[in-house]
Formats: sequence, C-alpha cells, structure tokens
Amino acid sequence: MTFATLGLIEPLLRALETLGYQTPTPVQAQAIPAVLAGRDLMAAAQTGTGKTAGFALPLLQLLTLEGPKVAANSARALILCPTRELAEQVHASVAEYAQHLPLTTYAVYGGVSINPQMMKLRKGVDILVATPGRLIDLFRQNALKLNQLQTLVLDEADRMLDLGFSEELANIYRMLPKKRQTLLFSATFSDDIRLLAGQMLNDPLSIEVSPRNVAANTVKQWVVPVDKKRKPELFVHLMRKGRWKQVLVFAKTRNGVDALVDKLQGLGVNADGIHGDKPQATRQRALDRFKASEVQILVATDVAARGLDIEDLPLVVNFDLPIVAEDYIHRIGRTGRAGNTGEAISLVCADEVNMLSAIEMLTRQTLTRKMEPDFEPEHRVPDTDASGQVVKKPKKPKKPKASGGGSKRNLGKWVDSGDVAPAEPSIKPVRKVPVFNTGPRKKK
Repeated sequence: MTFATLGLIEPLLRALETLGYQTPTPVQAQAIPAVLAGRDLMAAAQTGTGKTAGFALPLLQLLTLEGPKVAANSARALILCPTRELAEQVHASVAEYAQHLPLTTYAVYGGVSINPQMMKLRKGVDILVATPGRLIDLFRQNALKLNQLQTLVLDEADRMLDLGFSEELANIYRMLPKKRQTLLFSATFSDDIRLLAGQMLNDPLSIEVSPRNVAANTVKQWVVPVDKKRKPELFVHLMRKGRWKQVLVFAKTRNGVDALVDKLQGLGVNADGIHGDKPQATRQRALDRFKASEVQILVATDVAARGLDIEDLPLVVNFDLPIVAEDYIHRIGRTGRAGNTGEAISLVCADEVNMLSAIEMLTRQTLTRKMEPDFEPEHRVPDTDASGQVVKKPKKPKKPKASGGGSKRNLGKWVDSGDVAPAEPSIKPVRKVPVFNTGPRKKK
C-alpha cells in the first residue's frame, strides 16, 4: 500500500516524498480514508505510529478541495492539544504537510503574549492548533469566531482530562457549530474518554490498530528498586556506568526537576529542565537544544510526555513514576519511535509500589526488576504483577530477646526490620468528564 492508493492529492504526496514518508503506518492506512469520507472517528494507536499524519493529511485535503475561503478572525479546522509543546509539534507537522497547498496554519497557546496571536487571526487561518485555555481567551475577546468550523480534532484527549480541562472542553463544545466532523486520536483511551466520545461524536468509526493501553514493543523496559533518598545518587551512577549521551528524564514535581538539574549541573553535566513554571520561550529553547544534542540530559515533568518527537532518542528514565498510569505509556513512547528501538528505566522506591502495580495492570505485563549492586533498598519494594496485586512477603519472627531478669525472656512483639509496609496507596486523581448538552445533531 502507498499513500497514493489512499487517495491523497499530488501536493500532499510531493510533501510526503520530501519528508521521506514511504508507506502508511497501520493507523494512517485506516484513518485517512475514513476522514476523507467525512466520518467522525475515534482512533487509538501506540505512540510513534504516525497519528498526526493520520488526521492532518486528510484534513488538509478536505480543506483544499471543499468549502469557502476562510473569513476574518475565523478558522475552518481546529486541533486541540493539552500542552504547548504538543501544540507546537503538531503545528510543525501540519505546516510541513501543507507546504505545497494554498492553506494557512497557526498555533496559539498560553505562556506568551496574546496580542500577536490576535493580530495573526485577523485574516483568518485554515487550520488552528490550540490549547483549550488560550482558545477560550481568544474567543471571549472576539478575536476568533468558530461559525465557519468544519472539523474538530482532539489530540490526546485523555491527557486533557488528566490536566483538568474538562470544563474548558465543555465550554468549547458549546462554541462550535452543530454540523461538523469530529476526530479523536490518542495512544490511550480510558473509559472516561469513551464516554466523552459518545457525547461529542456522531456515529463514530472506532479504530484500534494495537491492543488497548499497551506500550510499544520496540521499547525495552525494566525497573531498578532503590530507596527514595538515594535516587539522585543512583541516577548519576547509572549515567556514568552506561555512558549515557542523550536522555529524557521524567520527574513528578517541578521542584524535583529543578533539584536534579542543579545536582547534574553541579557535577559538570550539561543538563536542563522544563516544567510549567518556566516561561514558554525558555521551555522551547531547552527542547530545541536537546533535540540538537546540545543538552545531554533533559529533565521534565509530564509537559514533555507528549508532543516531543526526537529522532532516535535512545533512552527514557522515570526518575519518579507518574501518578496516572496512562502517562507511563506516553513517557516511554518518546523512545522507540518510527520503528527504532529504545530503552526505558524506572527508578522505583517503596512508596511508589501502588503506582508500579497500576502501570503493570494497565500494560498487562510485569516489569523486570534489576538490582544495582550497592544500591539495594533498605525499604523493600514489594513484589507486583500484571494482575494489579501487591505481593507482601510474610514477616519473619525474630528470636526473642533475653530480658534483664536472668533466664526469663520477654517475647513481646515479633518485628522484622527488613519488612516495611508499603505506603498508603496513591490515589489517582478523579477526572471529571464534561457533560455536554448534545441535543439533536444533523447528519452530514
């Protein structure tokens, strides 16, 4: 199968040839004809399998061949993304595919001045890539009208719910015309997202080209148990032992990112970090330097779990496990992309055992554990498996200690200091699914 057999027009085929695209991936092969046919779509596929091209290519073709010229302060198609980084990544791809087409594209997101974005929208754009908050700001300031919208794309909608965008999605839904095409693309589809799809989509076609919530088999994964306080020391040890050249590291908190970056820089390592407190220009500069191999270690919160596409990134390290299990799939999906192989290492301490169990249950696999000599944890990480069970070893009684009263012995309570109960289960944040007043929908 070729892209030509999917019915794409010549300017798109020429752009794909320039980009080195040869044959469609499975998700592209199924999604492109469905989108061209005007169907609402819900497509799930592993990270790195070409989902962006799966919706962008047919969308560009439909806009080229159909509909009137875009009006002032309007957009004909809207692609919603959960993070600024993903919005930039998606827009860059769309612009590359559209290089031979008479269409305009633009990306808007927070963290930067809204005024240049308002100026750019005055002439209208054919395809607008946006984060939900900035889109609503532009709409409320009358800088953007959506009455001309033909297609809505939700890219990584599950992440939008994780980030608390449920209310924004409900508001955006009310801003849109009833008659439109809606496309949902993601690597993971939770039950919440399926409920959302039922409210937003009209008789959608469902595509799942890989088992639900399964990590790419091109990524070798394993876990290194360690005490929490020794994680930074273990990371530096593994970095030197493995002579790591380019590594993307995920930490749970912004303070955790800054602390690890400071430690690495203090050791002379070329490291940088990105998180939500940093200005967008600073975040983008760090990403660009990492992609250009000018930065060896990039430490990030989950703002980089999606939308970061680096050619042949060899290694991802989970310095902390994610609170939401689905984010693990997206994190390690930054490596092993487009048929390449990669590795994902997770440093896990005892109080993360419930997160580890949730990840293994979601991915339906038990992650291999590798003890690092001299870093064996004092607080044992209980055994887990893909069933979601945390296996606790029975406590071993100690020999009774002799009391100070001659031959009498005080049996007391038997305690094994090597057995430490796991921390309280981590509670997955409750994701509020937006409830839409759908009403009767017109079929196209």
